[in-house]
Amino acid sequence: MKSHRFIFGFILLLLIIHLTINISYSNDITKIHHDLNVRLYPEENRLAVIDTITIQEGFQREFYFDLHSGLIVSSRTPGVLIVKFSNPRNEIIFTTYKVKLPSDIKNFTLEYNGIINHEIEPYGKEQARGFKMTPGIISEEGVYLAGSSFWYPNFEKEVITFNLHIWLPKDWDAISQGDRVLYKKDNDGTLVQWDSNETQDEIFLIAGKFIEYTKKEDNKLAMVYLRSPDKELAEKYLNATIKYINMYEQLIGPYPYKKFALVENFWETGLGMPSFTLLGQKIIRFPFIINSSYPHEILHNWWGNGVYPDYTKGNWSEGITAYLSDHLIKELEGNAVEYRQTTLQKYTDYILKGRDFSLKDFRVRHNSSTEAIGYGKSLMFFHMLRMKLGNKMFIDSLKKFYRDNLFKIASFNDLKISFEKVSQQNLDKEFDQWISRTGAPEIRIKNVTVTQDKDVYILNGTIEQIQTGEAYVLDIPVAVSMEGKEYAYQSLLRMNKKIIEFTLRLPSRPLRIDIDPEYDVFRRLNRNEIPPAISQALGAKKMLVLIPSSADETLKEKYLMLANHLKESGPDVVDIKFDHEIKEIPTEYAVAVLGWENRFLNDVTNNLSLYKVNFDSSGVNIDNKFITIKGNSFVFASRNIKNPDIPLILVASDNYRALDGISRKLPHYHKYSYLVFEGDEPVNILKGRWPVFNSPMTLFIPNKDGKTFMVDRGKLSQREPLISIPYIFSKEKMMDTIKFLSSRQLMGRGLGSKELDMAANFISDKFREAGLQPGGDQENSYFQTWEDKEYKMMMKNVIGIIPGEDKTYKEESVVIGAHYDHLGIGWPDVREDNKGKIHPGADDNASGIAVLIELATVLKKQLHPDRSIIFVAFTGEESGKKGSKYYIENQKRLPISKCIAMINIDTVGRLEKRKLLALGAYSAKEWPHILKGAGFVTGVEIDTIYEELDASDQVSFHNAGVPAIQFFTGPHSDYHRPTDTADKIDSDGLLKVASVVKEIIEYLSKSDRYITANLKPSDKSVNYSQNVRKVHFGVVPDFSFKGEGVRVSDIIPDSPASSGGLSNGDIIVNINEHNIKCLKDFSEVLKLFKPGDNVSITFLRDGKTINIQTELTAR
Repeated sequence: MKSHRFIFGFILLLLIIHLTINISYSNDITKIHHDLNVRLYPEENRLAVIDTITIQEGFQREFYFDLHSGLIVSSRTPGVLIVKFSNPRNEIIFTTYKVKLPSDIKNFTLEYNGIINHEIEPYGKEQARGFKMTPGIISEEGVYLAGSSFWYPNFEKEVITFNLHIWLPKDWDAISQGDRVLYKKDNDGTLVQWDSNETQDEIFLIAGKFIEYTKKEDNKLAMVYLRSPDKELAEKYLNATIKYINMYEQLIGPYPYKKFALVENFWETGLGMPSFTLLGQKIIRFPFIINSSYPHEILHNWWGNGVYPDYTKGNWSEGITAYLSDHLIKELEGNAVEYRQTTLQKYTDYILKGRDFSLKDFRVRHNSSTEAIGYGKSLMFFHMLRMKLGNKMFIDSLKKFYRDNLFKIASFNDLKISFEKVSQQNLDKEFDQWISRTGAPEIRIKNVTVTQDKDVYILNGTIEQIQTGEAYVLDIPVAVSMEGKEYAYQSLLRMNKKIIEFTLRLPSRPLRIDIDPEYDVFRRLNRNEIPPAISQALGAKKMLVLIPSSADETLKEKYLMLANHLKESGPDVVDIKFDHEIKEIPTEYAVAVLGWENRFLNDVTNNLSLYKVNFDSSGVNIDNKFITIKGNSFVFASRNIKNPDIPLILVASDNYRALDGISRKLPHYHKYSYLVFEGDEPVNILKGRWPVFNSPMTLFIPNKDGKTFMVDRGKLSQREPLISIPYIFSKEKMMDTIKFLSSRQLMGRGLGSKELDMAANFISDKFREAGLQPGGDQENSYFQTWEDKEYKMMMKNVIGIIPGEDKTYKEESVVIGAHYDHLGIGWPDVREDNKGKIHPGADDNASGIAVLIELATVLKKQLHPDRSIIFVAFTGEESGKKGSKYYIENQKRLPISKCIAMINIDTVGRLEKRKLLALGAYSAKEWPHILKGAGFVTGVEIDTIYEELDASDQVSFHNAGVPAIQFFTGPHSDYHRPTDTADKIDSDGLLKVASVVKEIIEYLSKSDRYITANLKPSDKSVNYSQNVRKVHFGVVPDFSFKGEGVRVSDIIPDSPASSGGLSNGDIIVNINEHNIKCLKDFSEVLKLFKPGDNVSITFLRDGKTINIQTELTAR
């Protein structure tokens, strides 16, 4: 009996998220071949089918099949008797038929027709997302038929091969598993045939009015079926399909099918079938899907639709798919630790008493509790296997498992056999305790002491498992941060009993110890290890929702709607009351406080002061970002101050229209501690997780005087990802460019030097190699050349063009710029002690030129822009943006009046773990949305900076009325110093920057994409003094800080700021009598002083106002 053959509710239960193949589990599987001729009549909700069924040798002469109750069936084969069978199981959407075959018949033909038209209905009480499904539908909007629709005869204990020949009305198309062997469209309709020689568990038939896009590469066929034309979207998915198939072939083995197709559904779904996926209209247009859910769907063709899970012994396919897609993508983005923490938090929040079960009992996800085990616990199991065996052995084991079990049913035990064969290790204990056992370990550390033996420090401690039941066998990572050491001492402790004592011999005094710092062990987290999050409230067994009785009637109605939504998607039990009905917040169960008007508002807000959240009547200050209440909606997670184990959440808005969207979206943001949405839609503009204080997995160790100080954890050793996604950009080529431009040979690329000319010639040669059209003054020249009157020297910009291909829009342009000059041996911006020294300028701005050249090289091969894309290497940026100013005033071929946008790439070589900064976002209202989309697609976090800054060449474009942004990886202590060298460049970060800029170029290159300038030509948006700064202060500002003042991100050693006592995190608010509200104020005020001046600095530290005096030195 197939597990999808249940009544309607259970059918939906099985279909949630993944319709992975679900083959029967007994050994006596019957192979059936269907040769189906189908005519679809969508306007009548009807189909007509002739199905020739071939059975294998030895098949019984009497048997049963199930068919949809709306279909009338008859036999076209003489001697074959079909009768209705009285079925005691009381199924509701299909009828069971009994068949008698003559002894000499191996195939027979059935004819049936009728209506299948079930409504698309919400299903499931899912704490983390909503879901709608139908058993099957034929409609004018589209057709969805699966095995669980019973649209063809379903036999017990069967596997299927099929030929599916379909006739559809004109302009319709259809897709199923297998290969398309016939395709004909004309005025009479569409004929299409899909054949599957691979054994399947069910047959899908999806149809609609589709526009088809295809791409074939290395015998891999990528297909996209959209319900409206969108070539750009299709190309993104086609390229992603090829990319991910190539990646997983390298990781696992050959792709098991000949095609993979993305099909746009007519309601919101996320369904994975063999060789295609069915995604909703909104889902496929979410920019993050292509690098999150989409690789997950593709990977299921190896796990679930290639190797079939034995569901009776536990569904392993979801965990391994999540680990090799969702987790792997996060690992490649550098966010795997956070992903694992969130996974463990989900288990901790959702798996409360009575909800736990073992992995061998997991079948399919139907709520957040089953997901926390079937996906979360399972992926952590595979992670622990990888940590135990190492990357190579883990990958080799996966390959063997796939090779040995392709198109076969496999269990966790078959996985164990493959892993043991490759590793030559006995893995009985690992598989037994994680697969068969219910629950999770809980660990804690205690009794930590330190003694000294000559130059060695001896750290002793105890680790204890505190869960009920027997001990788990664990390999527990430990990291010890030490005095004077950049990297922590790391060790792995084997724990095979409830309590172990350990000893570590260390080369330096230990300052802190962290247990499982990267969340490598599956375990139940201590409440103090994780921040308050929405998931704790949604995962609670009981919740009280409090409606503000004093709110106006419209708001009150919407809050009641939100409360009822929580009832459907939240805890097991939800009570709804008005705030006047209770005297105080209960301490036994979760509480959701709704509305600014709620009389219990302060019970939530007072708890948030710990996280530096401040409320007043006009707005909320979150992490020094002030957001007005007017027009925005807020969600905060907190804990009950009287019982910290109990969650509280606050949902408040002054916009009743936004609450519909909040109701829908809240479950999707379950891992966050706070959310801010703007507008009626509403659109998320801020989200985050509170910091963790006092984690019991971290202990700070007293020094020899008995004093304890909180110190940062030492760096941990880097881990190699399982595999790298092949970037279209080459970090090696970009690093070669940076090394050359910052080499001693080029002497710092000083203005007017022969070395700067060498750099210009190098860039020109690279533009020519890339195939860019020359954009210089003379024919076939890339140089725009002029004599600068101020400095009496020749200057040149280097210009290359990818011409626009649309006749109407090719005169419009998008400029991509980066400056190539630097300071030479210390001019024009030299610090006194660095005069005469070579300033290599690796980050500033050899990094930007490297990205510019690589973008030009790649995009020339694959971009077909409507508008012209102009790549410009500007000179003279360091001496007043001379190159960009000259370009704007003198560009004739593609004048600045037709330039719609400019992207400046300046100082982008130090991304590392930082967010990529986008300066100048105030110049157009669309920049925040464009940047957000690029961040989603690439997985790169982008911090949008709205403050007006005299930063780089984009300001020249602002002054000409052109919206422009600068990408920037942030200031550092090597800025404009001889220490800005190539060895400090983050080469992986260059790939991320290039990927972000590529997305924006592709977006802006299309003729239907415009951005609206918030600027006026010749009306300078930033009014700066022309004074030159003469003093050195020693503060590296935090450009991402959005509060009032200037936050310190770093202090230069032996500087006035250092000697005055300023520290990282301080917020400067005054210098002498001058208020410092922003970076512009800070820069302008420092221009007023001369070396030797004593200044008074007022700053904020931990909420306190502090004043210091310091003497400024010469710059």
